[in-house]
Amino acid sequence: MGAAVQHINRRLVITVSVIAVAAVTIGGAFAYRTGPAEADGRAAPLTGSPTPTTSTPTPTPISRTTIASRTPSVKPSATPPTKPPAAGATVTGPTKVAVAVSKLPEGREPQVPYLVDREIRGGSGEVVTLPGTGGVIAVGRLGEGALAIVQDGNDGTELLKTQNDKVVRRTPDVTSLVTTRDQSAAAYAAARISSLGAAVKGGTVYAETTTSVRSLKLPDSWNLQVLAFADGKVYFRAASAEDGPWTLYSWSPGASAAVKVKSVVSPTAVSANGRIAASMGTLNDSGSCSSVVEVGSGRQLFRTCDNQVSGFTPDGTTAVGGSAYGDGYCDTIQVALAVSTGKLLREWKGCFHQSVAEDDQHVLIVAVASGGGGDPGTKSAIIRCTITTGACELATPISTDKALRIGT
Repeated sequence: MGAAVQHINRRLVITVSVIAVAAVTIGGAFAYRTGPAEADGRAAPLTGSPTPTTSTPTPTPISRTTIASRTPSVKPSATPPTKPPAAGATVTGPTKVAVAVSKLPEGREPQVPYLVDREIRGGSGEVVTLPGTGGVIAVGRLGEGALAIVQDGNDGTELLKTQNDKVVRRTPDVTSLVTTRDQSAAAYAAARISSLGAAVKGGTVYAETTTSVRSLKLPDSWNLQVLAFADGKVYFRAASAEDGPWTLYSWSPGASAAVKVKSVVSPTAVSANGRIAASMGTLNDSGSCSSVVEVGSGRQLFRTCDNQVSGFTPDGTTAVGGSAYGDGYCDTIQVALAVSTGKLLREWKGCFHQSVAEDDQHVLIVAVASGGGGDPGTKSAIIRCTITTGACELATPISTDKALRIGT
């Protein structure tokens, strides 16, 4: 993010879920096809090569602005809850809300990491300006440092780790990133794509804390992508063939193999506690159908052909997402759905690039105020919308031709 804006056709290609339409694409995408598959509650191993990873720092000066340190208010659950999900938020007012970004009041800044142009802000840490000119695809926080996936200038990507004013490590070919909400751990996947945008066989999953890095090589995987770091496990998806459906796996860092989660077919998201997952079981030229299921049992909580589910609130009671048919420069709706029933709690209408649950009651959305299509002069902002009331506010000022991205 931070250069020209390009469109991604979500029906035909999936880059990684961390890449928004507003981001600069990385010269290609992962082609994929999902198909029906039988789900059950059994687990099977995906073998690979676990490797304790060390790095040789190559310090590169970066710009840093000191801000007050904030203590994260939300920490991941140590043990996934066993009770059924709650009914979701109690909502008031109209279910469907049209958003006029230019008329929204100013609110507080996002309380999760986010990107403005080349600056990583938010979370607990300092404002960091990333070096270079390549597009920034994803950002997150790890301890007092920051992580960013950027274009490397050679039709590829790399993960930058920053610490104390410097880039201390570069990991090549990383295309997806997730972090825990308390900034204590991160997971990322290296899954190289060709200069023509085609998927390349093989990849590596990494799990990093503030004190160690572990990795698992997966030479036979395709379209590898991390989805969550929950309850000490990394959840990722991969395919066994270039055009095959996604399969969900869980990996305990240090283990010699990942475990196949057969209860979830073609996964698109996993909740912060690892208990709930979204899957896309149907995809064609007319749209898609998504289901939300319990990871442990495979029990389907609801199915929708009106929306794609892209994530969950931290407590796992509300799913967030967009339209089922993801064509166009931007998504025209963002939604909040009750996980227990699939009931539409809220639908916001506008021109949107990304939505992420900030907490159990609020959704952060990258929204276009005017312009569009990646044309010069496009104005946009990150907005905060309340699930219970539908009201929205500016979480960042409206800016012109600046890349915006909500972090993990």
